[in-house]
Amino acid sequence: MLAALYVGNGTFRLEQRQARPPGPGEVRLDVAYVGICGTDLHIKHGVMDGRVAIPAVIGHEMSGTVAAAGKGVSAWSPGDRVTVMPLDWCGRCPACIAGHQYVCQNLVFVGIDSGGAMQQAWTVPERLLIRLPPELGLEFGALSEPVAVAVHDVRRGAVARGERVLVVGGGPIGLLIACVAAAEGAEVVVSEPNRYRRSVAARLGLRAIDPAAGDLSASLDSWTGGAGVDAAFEVSGSVPGLEAATHALRVRGRLVVVAIHNQPVPVDLFHVFWRELELIGARVYERRDFERAVALLADGAIPAAELISAVEPLARAGEAFEALESRSGVVKVLIDCRARP
Repeated sequence: MLAALYVGNGTFRLEQRQARPPGPGEVRLDVAYVGICGTDLHIKHGVMDGRVAIPAVIGHEMSGTVAAAGKGVSAWSPGDRVTVMPLDWCGRCPACIAGHQYVCQNLVFVGIDSGGAMQQAWTVPERLLIRLPPELGLEFGALSEPVAVAVHDVRRGAVARGERVLVVGGGPIGLLIACVAAAEGAEVVVSEPNRYRRSVAARLGLRAIDPAAGDLSASLDSWTGGAGVDAAFEVSGSVPGLEAATHALRVRGRLVVVAIHNQPVPVDLFHVFWRELELIGARVYERRDFERAVALLADGAIPAAELISAVEPLARAGEAFEALESRSGVVKVLIDCRARP
């Protein structure tokens, strides 16, 4: 089988390998599609070379079918359609003991800290599998992981029907958060300076505004009658984005920090104090978030087809990364692992 390996210096190498047979409690998958996310781009740029064991097969957004089951596996049969929840926790640390296994203090993020899905056959523990329904296309099933991120973010933000929600940043995760919040019955506005991303938001049925084109605060005041939004999601990873999200909130509003800010950034704690705001971190997901994500995709509540901009074969994995970075008008790129070179 063919695998794409990250070998450092922004480079991928194709390699023929023998598929590893499943051991006890394991399942071998025929990988169908793998999505490329921002973390994968960071890996390609060498930012995570201290964490990734080079050469490495990466990739954690995927869909596929069961090919073979190891000893003791009874819940899965060849042909079953699946995705993988790529979190492997220790079960022993204080976070795990408290019931927060998904943020385990010794968490192994599969596809980053251990081998991932950018290969035609992938053997994983059965405990990581999430079932995909037959009516959900495998290309859309590959979006389950980023949708699960959005589901978890919206759940952490306690978004309720009829609330007004601001999403700052209209990249893939921001758009998915907006879609999930809308599916929960909220009114949503996306703040995004990029014209193409605003056009995608419009195709998804979302209202998007350009923060650079005028006074964002005035627009939000007009929308909320001057009260502020109930919840704001900071997905831009920028200081202006964080400031805008903080100052958009009503009294006792919720600020959900989704973007990874790699450096300390200023937060207006006086505004947090004055309006009794809640500051909430949101990281990865739980199994229930994954299951909800699959249901939203299967029901069509997430317009997945509008988000997939390009599909490249595994043999062109390097070009797939370049397409995501260099082309304008790209939201999500998938790698088709079924295609032969």
